Amino acid sequence: MNNLCFYGYRRPDGQVGVRNHVLIIPSSRVCNIIAKRIESYVNGVKAITTTGEVCRHSKDRKRLSDLYVGLALNPNVYGTIILAQKRNNGYPEMKAESLFDRIQIAGKPCIVLYMDECGGQNFLVEKGIDEARELVRQASAESRVKESLQKLQIGVKCGWSDATSGISGNPTFGKAADLLIENGGTVLFSETTELIGAEEILAKRCVNKEDGERLLKMVELVETAAKATGEDIRTINPIPANIAAGITTLEEKSLGAVRKAGTKPISGVLDYCQRPTGHGLYFMDGWASAFSLPASLAAAGCAITLYQLGGGDLPDDPPMLGTNTAVVAPLMYVTGNPHTAEKAKKSIDFSSADVLIGKTSLEEAGSDLLKKIISVANGEYAKGETVKYQDLIEPYFLGPVF
Repeated sequence: MNNLCFYGYRRPDGQVGVRNHVLIIPSSRVCNIIAKRIESYVNGVKAITTTGEVCRHSKDRKRLSDLYVGLALNPNVYGTIILAQKRNNGYPEMKAESLFDRIQIAGKPCIVLYMDECGGQNFLVEKGIDEARELVRQASAESRVKESLQKLQIGVKCGWSDATSGISGNPTFGKAADLLIENGGTVLFSETTELIGAEEILAKRCVNKEDGERLLKMVELVETAAKATGEDIRTINPIPANIAAGITTLEEKSLGAVRKAGTKPISGVLDYCQRPTGHGLYFMDGWASAFSLPASLAAAGCAITLYQLGGGDLPDDPPMLGTNTAVVAPLMYVTGNPHTAEKAKKSIDFSSADVLIGKTSLEEAGSDLLKKIISVANGEYAKGETVKYQDLIEPYFLGPVF
């Protein structure tokens, strides 16, 4: 699988997107309702809404602003509208002017709309609709161009882990990741909590010793913070769904989880929402929640995100499409569990279940998965993209709240 390519949208900063969205950012949570009203009215618009900045300390407000700015800088975004109010403009990290300054360096359209200047909430909705429609119209004039896989960055999380996660599902993604990297692409994996018990293995794979030490420190901080609550994280995680599916310890879960990292050296260890500086395999500090991680992977520049699902304890026809939380990046559901593939067939984009019965090798499954990823990059909708619903995003806050 050499000399592979995809067709995407070339941006002024040199990035290449696989989608062509207009993003709405509410700089304060009071603008959430306005952002969602604009999104519901205008095709081609995505809005990011969270619980917001109120009563958060400065480090968490910085994390929230990094998430917002990162999504605006994602290659799938053509342009951004920031909603704000001049009166009681809020915390310095969340000021519209600060967000604008960080976003406009990419050379993409960015507009700030103030509620005060528009005459109130309803008038801001009307103005936002007008501006969003014009940006969407401009975006529609963009054409896809042929690009090498060097311009493609993807991210992955795994969840609802079971035995198949470590045997077929995650290893299949790992093979696809290796192939993408061999073709010059970039892969991010995360979930700091689910490195516990396997962190030493990954630290040894880091190209730089300093990155290995940073990775170990990230894991240590998570476990220490968990113990500060009076509970051992190893008694909380695996979660009940993991246990019901046969996972017995956090170490067992972690050893299966890290197989999604493939076999390549780890080129860098990144902070939350931080972008890679080159190609290859990277680890990003992040929270495992499905309402959190896909969005932060997109904020770190991933044009496509994947959720590798075990799902051994899933009910029939589960409501998985409620967690399409990558906001501006397609979220592909993949699995290595044949029962999950059948139960969730309305949601699963790719299954590597044949690996379990020896019908397909890991190498073949990985190659097929990469082909599917490229097809989605070229414009094929992931199943979750066919539903216009997105849960509230939960940023990876450090806490506590005040």
